[in-house]
Amino acid sequence: MVCKGVSVYEGKAKIVFKTDDRHRLLIEFKDDATAFDGVKKDRLPDKGILNNRLSAIFFRLLEENGIETHFIESVSDREMLVKALEIIPVEVVVRNIAAGSIAKRLGLEEGVKLNRTVLEFSLKDDALHDPMINHYHIYALDLATAEEMAEIEKTALAINAILIPYLEAKGIKLVDFKLEFGRYQGRVILGDEISPDTCRFWDSSSGEKLDKDRFRRDLGGVVDAYREVLRRLEN
Repeated sequence: MVCKGVSVYEGKAKIVFKTDDRHRLLIEFKDDATAFDGVKKDRLPDKGILNNRLSAIFFRLLEENGIETHFIESVSDREMLVKALEIIPVEVVVRNIAAGSIAKRLGLEEGVKLNRTVLEFSLKDDALHDPMINHYHIYALDLATAEEMAEIEKTALAINAILIPYLEAKGIKLVDFKLEFGRYQGRVILGDEISPDTCRFWDSSSGEKLDKDRFRRDLGGVVDAYREVLRRLEN
C-alpha cells in the first residue's frame, strides 16, 4: 500500500508526490495538454490514464531489455510508483526522421529519414523555454559530467534500438522522442515518461500522426490516436 504524501512538483502533464519512503515518489498523469511553451492549452479526458498505461508498457519493455528506469509499478489508472531521482537538467531528443523543429531549422522536408540517428540536448528550464545546448554548455554549467553524458548517450541510443523494431512490429514508425535521466544511488537511469506526449509516432502505412502533433497542429482526434497506440501495444 502506497502512502501518498504532499506534492513536491507539478509540471505541464504530471504531478509528483512524496510517499512514506524517501527513495520513492508517486507520479500522477494529468489530462492537461499544452503546446508552444504553454501558450496553447486544453484538457483531454483520459489522456493521463492513457499516458500512464503506455509509459508503464515502455518502461517494462526497456527493463526486460537491460535498461534501468525509475519505474517500479502502476498503482492506479493514472498513477505510478517510481524511484526518487535527482533529475539531470538535460533533455535528450533522439531523432530518426526529420520532423518538427529540426525540419524547420535545417530546411529539411518533414518525413525524410536521417542518414544516422541524431541526439540533441536542451536545458530543462521552462522559464527559458528549454533552449538547445551542447556539451560545452553542459560542462560549463556543471549540469552533468563527461562520464554521465557518455552513459546518457549510450543509453538513449540503446533505447532507440529497442523501440524501433518493437514499434515497427506494431505498425508504428518511431520518428523521434524525448528522454530525461536522473541520478539514483550513484547510477544514471531513465526517468520521466515515454508516451505520445514525448514521442512522434506515425502509422507505418498511412503516415497518420498518432501523437501530440495532433494537438499542436489542430488535427483533432488526439485521445483517439493515443488509444490506438495503446491498442496496438496491448495486442
